[in-house]
Amino acid sequence: MTVAAAPPRIAVVGASSLIGEALIEELNVRKFPRAELHALDEERHLGRPLASDASASDVARFDFSRADLAFFCGRAALSERYAEAAAAHAWVIDSSSTFRAQERVPLVAADVNAEALKGMSGRGLVALPGSASVALATALAPLHALAGLVRAEVVTYHAVSGSGRAAMDELAGETVAMLSGKKARGRAFGRQIAFNVIPQVDTLEADGSSREERRLWQETRRILGMPQVAINATAVRVPVFFGHSLAVHASFGRPVTVPEAARVLQCGRGLCMIDGGTAAEFPTPATLATAPDKVYVGRLRADLTRDQALNFWIVADNVRKCAAHNAVSVAQILVNSPR
Repeated sequence: MTVAAAPPRIAVVGASSLIGEALIEELNVRKFPRAELHALDEERHLGRPLASDASASDVARFDFSRADLAFFCGRAALSERYAEAAAAHAWVIDSSSTFRAQERVPLVAADVNAEALKGMSGRGLVALPGSASVALATALAPLHALAGLVRAEVVTYHAVSGSGRAAMDELAGETVAMLSGKKARGRAFGRQIAFNVIPQVDTLEADGSSREERRLWQETRRILGMPQVAINATAVRVPVFFGHSLAVHASFGRPVTVPEAARVLQCGRGLCMIDGGTAAEFPTPATLATAPDKVYVGRLRADLTRDQALNFWIVADNVRKCAAHNAVSVAQILVNSPR
């Protein structure tokens, strides 16, 4: 007779961040079993009302031996300071970029490469990919299984929530100012974001690529287990509050028809294929604001300029689906795995 494991004691670090609040809501919606929940944050954020009933405590005063499962949802500085110490006692699921490039730390999109979690026995670090990487890998995985991915050309349209609450406040404030005939200050992104498109996400590297573009191809390669696949990316910031969008041009090792691709996308884990009968049916961030947490694919069509290639459009809620939902899905796999 097997004895069920006790519900984990959970800590959420960065509880007042956009991802932290979404994660606590996701735990509640899924009725994730827990013995207790500790909402934690930096001292300067304490007192901020949370969307949930929880109230945050100072992370600097928390003893992580009191947690079995810790979600890190705040700034990278929080993960750099506390995550490894927490991992000595608990499973640590980190949403920041701190550990994503470290080969010793599994990088996991739950709908794509859950097998990377095998062998974790009660504690240790797990890194979560960036939201655009989760969306891209989730859509590419079933197509790769079908026809063998050779190359992907990607343009991303990043929502401002990817840069946090202050960036969202700035977009709202700039929009109001400009509609009132005033000037936008443009602090969060170095120039105005309202009514604008900025072809740079994160800082630029010496070779002219941005850190987000580099992360996108590095992380997608790791998630798919394809270290040599060619992924060329341009990351763009757009004046949208929630929901990253991606235009993808993918080439494959064998011919693949649109009906074939549509069938595997319809059955893909974490995916919703919008196979519209008219050109007016396709996913957009605004229309999916209250939709179930999926990666949505539409505008699927053959590439008329290349053989064995497809074009398609992806939309996913960067905070809910690609961050909070992914984090809780990873936690469920860990908690339910045999130990």
